[in-house]
Amino acid sequence: VTDDIIVWWTDADGFNVMPNASNTSRVLAAIPGKDVTADRAMIALQGPRARSLVSPLLPHAAEVPHFGVAKGIYQGTPIIIAGTGYTGEDGIEISVPNEAAPALWDELVHLGAAPAGLGARDTLRLEAGLPLYGHELGEGITPLQAGLGWVVAFSKPQFLGKEALLREMENGLTRKLIGLKGSTRQPFRQGQHIFLDGLQIGFITSGNYSPILQVGIAMGFVEPGCPIGQQVIVESKGRELLAETVKLPFVKKAYVK
Repeated sequence: VTDDIIVWWTDADGFNVMPNASNTSRVLAAIPGKDVTADRAMIALQGPRARSLVSPLLPHAAEVPHFGVAKGIYQGTPIIIAGTGYTGEDGIEISVPNEAAPALWDELVHLGAAPAGLGARDTLRLEAGLPLYGHELGEGITPLQAGLGWVVAFSKPQFLGKEALLREMENGLTRKLIGLKGSTRQPFRQGQHIFLDGLQIGFITSGNYSPILQVGIAMGFVEPGCPIGQQVIVESKGRELLAETVKLPFVKKAYVK
C-alpha cells in the first residue's frame, strides 16, 4: 500500500489528491501532478455540530454531502469544501490558500469550534477503526490484509498489483487486521505482541485509551484463523493484559449521508 488517499473531483478538468502528509513525495511519484502543499492549508471541522456551526460563515458548506465536493468563496478567496474527514464523525474539510487560513481559523473558533491536536484526532480515528499509514498501512501490507479489499477495483482489466492480489485471494491471507478491546483503562501500544495459548499470533499496530468505551483499545494483525470474540493476552512491559478480539469499528461512524 503506497498510501490511503482521498481524491476530490473539483470539476470536469481537475481533481485534488489528499495524501498522508508524510507521504506527499511518494504519492507524487505514483500520481504525477502539481504539489500545492506549500501554498494551501487544510482545516478540518469535525463533529455532530460541524455543519450547523459553519452555516453562518459558509452557508453552502453545510449542504456538502458526505464525500461530496463543492467550490466556495471566503472573503473573496476561492476555497474548496469536501464532506470528508479522518475522525469517524460527520464534518467537512476546507482547502484554503495560506493567506486566508488564519482568518478562517479565527472565525471558526469564534463561532465555537474547539481546536484539537493530533492526539485527539488519532483517538477518534482509532475508535472509528480507520487505518493509518505506518501502522495499519505501508510497504509490505496489502489492501486485503488491512481489510480494504472493498476499495480495490478488481473489475478493471489490469492495474499494478492485480495479479499479486488475486494470488493472495486464491492462496489465503497470511494475516488479517482486527480490533482488540481491553478489560481495563490500560492503553495498548504499537508493537506489543499478541498471544494465544502461550504462542505469539500477532502484534499491535495502533493502541490507546478510548474515552467513549473507557477501556484500552487497539488494532493489530493476527493469524487469519483467529476468530472474533477470542480472549487473547497482550504483553506490555512484562505485564499480561487481557483483551478480546472484536470487529471494527469500535464506535459506529456518525457520517451524515
